[in-house]
Amino acid sequence: MGSSLSFFLNPRGSVPVPPANPGLGDLPESCVASVMVYLNPSEICSLSMLNRGCRAASSADFVWESKLPINYELLIDRVFGGVDDFSNNLCKRDIYARLCRPSYFDGVSKKVWLDKGTGRVCLSISANGLAITGIDDRRYWSRIKTDESRFQSIAYLQQIWWVEVGGEVDFPFPAGSYSIFYRLQVGRSSRRFGRRICNSEHVHGWDKKPVQFQLSTSDGQQATTQCYMKEPGKWKYHHVGDFTVTGSAANTKVKFSMTQIDCTHTKGGLCVDSVLICPSEFTERLKRF
Repeated sequence: MGSSLSFFLNPRGSVPVPPANPGLGDLPESCVASVMVYLNPSEICSLSMLNRGCRAASSADFVWESKLPINYELLIDRVFGGVDDFSNNLCKRDIYARLCRPSYFDGVSKKVWLDKGTGRVCLSISANGLAITGIDDRRYWSRIKTDESRFQSIAYLQQIWWVEVGGEVDFPFPAGSYSIFYRLQVGRSSRRFGRRICNSEHVHGWDKKPVQFQLSTSDGQQATTQCYMKEPGKWKYHHVGDFTVTGSAANTKVKFSMTQIDCTHTKGGLCVDSVLICPSEFTERLKRF
């Protein structure tokens, strides 16, 4: 009698009855992981803290491989010298986390990293990695140690007639649109009694003619912009232009320059920190700095 009643309530015998109040924790890990593919990395990390199932699902390789650049193995080979040495025993989540940490390449003049929120490639070239006309003549330029630079060093212009600061980078950028910025400051900042101050002693000549910025790529793209140097004591990102990468299987060579070569007057009091190459969607954010 009892066994007949039990079979009536659960006619499939050994198949368990679903919980009366199912919750997120009852979802199979594979289903949760399939949903995470459509979330950004920050959302995945937040969801992973809900319960054990979500935490386990967030470690799935296919989840984080979808967040890595499509050519991430080329990036690893370019920056770390080999995929095998870098990714041995690392899951895709750990590879993503490692690539989000800025890493030097080409000596100590360049850094590359993935933006944590988007997985997009960002690259920075220090003042030491740029070709600066007159940099070896202490009458014109000097190198200054500072904690206001990610490279801990900047180039400071005291006075010169001909300003030319350029460079190039040859890198396997993933497909997408990128923007180039010079990080510059008019005036020399320092600290006195714990307060940041700006010395404008050498600042002159930037209000007479604009500075010209240019870029060109190995596939023929070009851009030119101009602006006046203003706002002493404030680091600003000056937009050079944009370029687009359509494929991810080969390197893209990008050249860029900043010039003010009107020799009717001298210029001085300028700090050059670095050049930043980042996804174009970051442009408006950087222009606010």
